[in-house]
Amino acid sequence: MRKLVLLVAFCTALPLLAEDQQESSSEAPPPPATQAKPESSSQAPPPAASQTKPAPPTAPKLKGLAAAQPVDPDAAGKTIEEIIARVNNEIITLSEYEKARETAVDDAKQECQGRCTPEQLQTDIADRQKNTLRELIDQSLLVQRGKDMGLNVEADVIKQLDQIRIQNKLDSMEALEKAVTSEGMNWEDFKNNIRNRILTQRVISQEVGSHISIGEDEIQKYYEAHKSEFVRPEEVALREIEVSTQGKSPDELPALKKKAETALKRVQDGEDFGGIAKRYSDSSTKDQGGFLGIYKRGELAKELEDKVFNMKRNELTDVLETKQGYLILQVLEHYSEGVQPLDKVRNEITEKLYNERLEPAVRDYLKTLREQSYVIIKPGYQDLAGGGGSEIQEVSATPEASKQKKGHKRFLLFGKRSGSNSGKSGGDTGK
Repeated sequence: MRKLVLLVAFCTALPLLAEDQQESSSEAPPPPATQAKPESSSQAPPPAASQTKPAPPTAPKLKGLAAAQPVDPDAAGKTIEEIIARVNNEIITLSEYEKARETAVDDAKQECQGRCTPEQLQTDIADRQKNTLRELIDQSLLVQRGKDMGLNVEADVIKQLDQIRIQNKLDSMEALEKAVTSEGMNWEDFKNNIRNRILTQRVISQEVGSHISIGEDEIQKYYEAHKSEFVRPEEVALREIEVSTQGKSPDELPALKKKAETALKRVQDGEDFGGIAKRYSDSSTKDQGGFLGIYKRGELAKELEDKVFNMKRNELTDVLETKQGYLILQVLEHYSEGVQPLDKVRNEITEKLYNERLEPAVRDYLKTLREQSYVIIKPGYQDLAGGGGSEIQEVSATPEASKQKKGHKRFLLFGKRSGSNSGKSGGDTGK
């Protein structure tokens, strides 16, 4: 069964949880499904593609994070909108639902490129769209929970916006705002999309992820039972720091080279490579601590291959001059041919076991949030939301409402409701 779209965001909470550990650890993470290959020593290895959700119906020109949905010009002046669900004091409208379904189509196409048949693509789209409303409700529950916990992510929002600005080579936040609005997106919605994503990650990290622990005995047991998974050819896992020289004048090059040399010196003096990559690198891999990928012999240009395959774990190259800029590579791990020893795959096993536990733990957590919340769904949408609920009436998109609290439960005083149901969805959250 396809994981929840929300769980994609939840699983991105895993790197957030393990980020500090991974930065301080010299063991390589597991290889991604596909890896970009550097073509020559005069060309920097291309950055690994980053996936972000939700993507807009039409792919934005801005790199980095998918923005909020473009503004619908036909919606101007409308004050009434169909409400299909209410989650405590929040509403989900039909237009939000329809836009999310469009996003599901784009997400599926983006992830399916060259890797599945048209029939598989259509199946994936149908599966994603079937879960759309449930995921909107789950997201609303998580965001509200984050606010109830008093989580403040504004510093992270600013940091993320600045990373997008840098990635798109814009000189100011005003320029980024202009670029966003020029593509028909609302700037405040764009920022709120980032804010909610970070907030849900933080909630999952603190409320779910922090309670998952993987014991050494479990790691050992998995390793002994799955040794065939760890039979590999000789490989190297690489991290990079790239100081870009694209579009720079010759007069600027000495300062940029000095920046790369400073980054190298700081790593050599004992600072964490991943932390320095996040601060100094211009590559999109900076968000993963510079992690570039795992490469077999024959997958790198000969000059690079001769260099990195003769290096040991944690060794660094000098500052390499490439067409893209100044490059520093670190051999994060050097795997010998054959069955890999446990110490080289421990992090990989830990992450696999963690992810296996994360999804059901998140589902249980969301079920608890629903039970503690007031969720009602319009007739005809109950099954799409993972359970039934009381009937709601179509009202203004900005109804006057008051909120009452009782213990840990939050209730919104709605208008007329039909039926005697208490209003809780009581439905499955994705099991």
